[in-house]
Amino acid sequence: MREATPSETVHQLVTASARSNVPPFMVMDVMAAAARIEAAGGQVIHMEVGQPAAPAPRRAIAAAHAALEAARIDYTSALGIPSLRERIARHYREVYGLALDAERVVVTTGSSGGFILAFLAMFEPGDRVAVTVPGYPPYRHILTALGCEPVLIETTSETRHALTGEALLAAHRQKPLKGVLVGSPANPTGTMMSREALSSLMTAAQEAGIRFISDEIYHGLDYAFPAVTAAALSGHALVINSFSKYFCMTGWRVGWMVVPQALVRPIERLQQNLSISVPTLSQVAAEAAFEGREEMEAIKRGYLENRRILIEGLPKAGLARFLPADGAFYLYADVSDFTADSFEFAKQMLEKAHVAATPGLDFDPIHGRAFIRFSYARSADEMREAVARIKRWLG
Repeated sequence: MREATPSETVHQLVTASARSNVPPFMVMDVMAAAARIEAAGGQVIHMEVGQPAAPAPRRAIAAAHAALEAARIDYTSALGIPSLRERIARHYREVYGLALDAERVVVTTGSSGGFILAFLAMFEPGDRVAVTVPGYPPYRHILTALGCEPVLIETTSETRHALTGEALLAAHRQKPLKGVLVGSPANPTGTMMSREALSSLMTAAQEAGIRFISDEIYHGLDYAFPAVTAAALSGHALVINSFSKYFCMTGWRVGWMVVPQALVRPIERLQQNLSISVPTLSQVAAEAAFEGREEMEAIKRGYLENRRILIEGLPKAGLARFLPADGAFYLYADVSDFTADSFEFAKQMLEKAHVAATPGLDFDPIHGRAFIRFSYARSADEMREAVARIKRWLG
């Protein structure tokens, strides 16, 4: 048997694992392409990334400054600063009328850290977990990296692109599911589930023994009707949320989970080993952010105006079909009248109109070639200019 050469041995030492072979998050590639145009002097309207243009609440920034002045930024409890956990629990009482025990609140490194902790705590390698398409791509990518199998369930206009109990149980009958993850308001569509729809889905999941995860990162950004938290419907659901969207704190990387009591200690052990604790400065700012809701509501009113501009303006540019934009700050538009390849459409729109948006392929490997996601988290003037540029380009 031939011995490996030194170069072959080195190659084996640096070969990436199979679990790391997940698709890129395409929106980041669009951002990079837009940055190259800007570096060459072009002016790009950024509608590709789900990031508020506004800064964090003033109270949050002031609290961070004060913490830095105090000099020491130490580790915190793995579950989070106790006063922040209490403040999050109070938030559920104020917004949802839910008496929530702060012991069930876990502070996380954004919602992304929450997904990793939740998946590790709830599932074993090989477990099948249902997610909807179109849907946020890291759901399935993180599950894959952790050795789970994401099961894609298509949504339809008949159910306003929300997952139903019937569709979930149909997939479960084909081959048993261990869990299901849904978001409302959803990314990339902005669609929301009513209390009745969410309750019906959760009941179906619970009766079938399917664990339920609710992504509520866009709560607060609801326009059609008030968002409903899964935590108010069942103590068995695991809820993931974040300060990134409503509170405009993307780069602070701080979020939270509401978890079933039985999972608190397992998740605490995981967090102790994976990250010790969430960045202290971000936690301090997050607690103060709750006192900045007046600022955030003003920003939300701006999103509502941006939504109106797109819903009224894009049809005049030729993009007349999009999914119900109930919440968040996205509009998911059908571009099939112009292309069979949303990636190429997005590329040409960026190069020729200098409008950056994300191809639907990022969110839906089945039908995503027919859709583009526009984020309307920037200024109203930028939204008007984007509509005008797209209209001129599509001509």
